[in-house]
Amino acid sequence: MDKKGKILIIDDNEDVLFALNALLLPYMESIKVSVSPEKLIHYQRTFKPDVILLDMNFRMDVVSGKEGFLWLKKLLDADPDAIVILMTAYADTAKAVQAIKAGATDYISKPWEKEKLLATISSALKLKESRLQVENLKAQVASLSMAEPVEFIGKSKEMMDIFSMIEKLSATETNILLLGENGTGKDLIAKEIYFNSLRRNKVFISIDLGAIPETLFESELFGYEKGAFTDAVSDKAGRMEIASGGTLFLDEIGNLSLPMQTKLLSAIEKKQTSRLGSTRTQPIDVRFICATNLDIYDAALRGTFRQDLLYRINTIEIKIPPLRDRGEDKILLANFFLRKFALRYKKAITSLSQDAKNKIMSYHWPGNVRELQNIMERAVILTSDRTLKPDSIVLSATNRKRDNETLNLLEIERATIEIAMQRSGGNMNKAAEMLGISRFALYRKINLMN
Repeated sequence: MDKKGKILIIDDNEDVLFALNALLLPYMESIKVSVSPEKLIHYQRTFKPDVILLDMNFRMDVVSGKEGFLWLKKLLDADPDAIVILMTAYADTAKAVQAIKAGATDYISKPWEKEKLLATISSALKLKESRLQVENLKAQVASLSMAEPVEFIGKSKEMMDIFSMIEKLSATETNILLLGENGTGKDLIAKEIYFNSLRRNKVFISIDLGAIPETLFESELFGYEKGAFTDAVSDKAGRMEIASGGTLFLDEIGNLSLPMQTKLLSAIEKKQTSRLGSTRTQPIDVRFICATNLDIYDAALRGTFRQDLLYRINTIEIKIPPLRDRGEDKILLANFFLRKFALRYKKAITSLSQDAKNKIMSYHWPGNVRELQNIMERAVILTSDRTLKPDSIVLSATNRKRDNETLNLLEIERATIEIAMQRSGGNMNKAAEMLGISRFALYRKINLMN
């Protein structure tokens, strides 16, 4: 039996505890022993054993095993997945059957045979490991819906170069770093890489590090054991653990704090991870795709991003161009969003007018594809004609002239809405939140202005 796992042994005989501790010490990572069954639940929560070896007879009755069954029930009530091996000096077949029916993993008699005892504990450890694998598999299956195929639109030279690079990478499993401004579609490129990779039939896990509080980075990435902190009421696998065998997309990796960068680097280098509150490490096999809108090389020079981590994640680097540099892709994307939202909102809009196309082509799109999507959604909602005209395309304030000295309330409101739309990158929900009104109220105000 390989040396692994933690075992908790409860027996009222100190000689038995001493003998078991001496016997199992060469085979176990950690051993805790106690003569008091009252400490069982405490040790179960704090020590977090892989296997519990529990005597059946304490003070209540020296032969019936009632007290052992009582504590077995308490253990399983606290953790239904607990691996418990019952032991007694008064073994019989009926009692063994009763123990298994009550939820025990196995049953051994005293005095024990060394080889049989080791084999029983080894089997129990394998059962624990298989349950962890099942837990991870369930989490992976639940996460598979996150990896839906995407339709990536683009015929510009810049995008064709990226598609060519993705094709070249299809036979490799190297780590990739995506660089680009907010809204350029780094998440879509990550999925495109995944669907063209050797791991396309494995799990794809995505985590936006810019959308979760820094205090939750560690628990999201590495998971935690029950009781690791106040709100940890049950075990939870981390994203890295769940992604093992597949692909993990870390969006906005530049948001990671230096301590978290250090822990991530260690996990990548050692190819293993450990949950919060656990001393057990688990091997991982993960392909990393990372993305950031920061100048990550400048961050590395300033010491806010670890250079050694940067070298681990940027084996291949792909720079995604901003929408303003993608030429006619702007019209391709506008037409794609027009069809998408016309179908969603049951509108009969079929095309863009030439003036609308000119307006789209001349705008600089600071919010990139995400801004274009939001503006096209709003335009479709506010259009009743079959052709979408330029007055339905409401752009950011930086591209429109206005009188800075006006006291006209309507103009001030228009300017304020334009500023909110600009700062939100064209996101209607965020703009409405900035303005302190509902999304519906914002739509209505925009409609009245046009």
